[in-house]
Amino acid sequence: QLQTTISCSSRSKTTMTKLIIALAALSASANAFAPNAALPSAPVLNHAESSVALGMAADEHGSKRKRALKTLAKTAGVLTTAAFATAGLPPAAIAAKKAAEVVEVVEAVDNTQKFLAAGAGVIAAGAAAVKLTSGGGGMAQNFLEAEPYWDQSSVPVNVYKNKAPFTGKVVSTKRIVGPKATGETCHIVIDHKADFPYWEGQSWGVIPPGTREKDGKPHAVRLYSIASSRYGDDMTGNTGSLCVRRATYWCPELQADDPAKKGICSNFLCDTTPGSEVVMTGPSGKVMLLPEEDPKTDYIMVATGTGIAPFRGFVRRLFFEDTPAANAYKGQAWLFLGVANSDALLYDDEFQEAKSKFPDNFRLDYALSREQENKKGGKMYIQDKVEEYADEIFDKLNNGAHIYFCGLKGMMPGIQDMLKGVCEAKGLDYEVFIKGLKKSKQWHVEVY
Repeated sequence: QLQTTISCSSRSKTTMTKLIIALAALSASANAFAPNAALPSAPVLNHAESSVALGMAADEHGSKRKRALKTLAKTAGVLTTAAFATAGLPPAAIAAKKAAEVVEVVEAVDNTQKFLAAGAGVIAAGAAAVKLTSGGGGMAQNFLEAEPYWDQSSVPVNVYKNKAPFTGKVVSTKRIVGPKATGETCHIVIDHKADFPYWEGQSWGVIPPGTREKDGKPHAVRLYSIASSRYGDDMTGNTGSLCVRRATYWCPELQADDPAKKGICSNFLCDTTPGSEVVMTGPSGKVMLLPEEDPKTDYIMVATGTGIAPFRGFVRRLFFEDTPAANAYKGQAWLFLGVANSDALLYDDEFQEAKSKFPDNFRLDYALSREQENKKGGKMYIQDKVEEYADEIFDKLNNGAHIYFCGLKGMMPGIQDMLKGVCEAKGLDYEVFIKGLKKSKQWHVEVY
């Protein structure tokens, strides 16, 4: 039972730490039975050192040692099995079988030394597995994948609903824009303890606390695009993140924000602190999922403001995590983000890092409406920046690229007018062109 519990749930660094401590304790226990030598402090022992350190002759205390060593072997087997299963290394059954073989060896007192040497090897192997999963490069992000990883038949949808929602707890809430940004945007990490799975491109519903003034009923659900990959910012699979702009209303008469007209849910989320409870529904949506079957597929991502959320999840999955999708990806992901000014840029440090590390696979373009001018001398909006690369974008779409739009509804008329103009210049029928993209599932829109 212990073996199964650890193997199934040990995905966090906390559990990994517990395993390391347990393995260290086992090593210390083995040392206690060796009267003439001490175990080296390093967790990985070679066979010769193990034999010397743990070697002992069968004497009048042999029977007591025999019972104690059986317990040690079984415990080592359980912990090692958990370590191997967690690391995605040999299956748990293999480690358990090895531990069982070790226990059999002890039945012969004359083979006590052989048992102890093998037991030390098991402990060392377990420690090595734990080290692989908790230190140096970290655990591979492959434990929340479909089989094969690109198969979307098992995408979770509406696991939690209004009448039976999920309650998560806030890990952190952080303002992520500079002082000159137009408004406040926060990055909120929520702990769901691996009980609320989702995929990149999906949304969570949030039910703010309290009731509506007009009728006393609970507030309606507000949808927010998830801003992390399915593994969360800490890559353990236990958290998810939201990117939320605080909604305020400037009253021209008061010449100040009117608190009576502020956004109820966005202000609740931006005001949360570690430990705050968030009532949630979902996950919802399939329209923004990544089609990963062909690793050469190009992705064109167009966002305004907090519409960047799903694309941050895409970028983390493809360029920051050790996922099957990342390992296979050979296409190009091209991100366009439109905001007012440089202080309003979101996750710029992450995007710049991806661009630096993968210059052939990730492109980045910003439209800063209050700092840049378009080719006509006006403000640079997102459609203007996309239009600068119209020929290249159309070529990519004709070759199977997928294009995504996420942000305020107001972005789409400008985008559509720009695309119509480009189509006319190219002698294409805009309606037919867009219909073709939708039919081939290359057109993805999520606006609010």
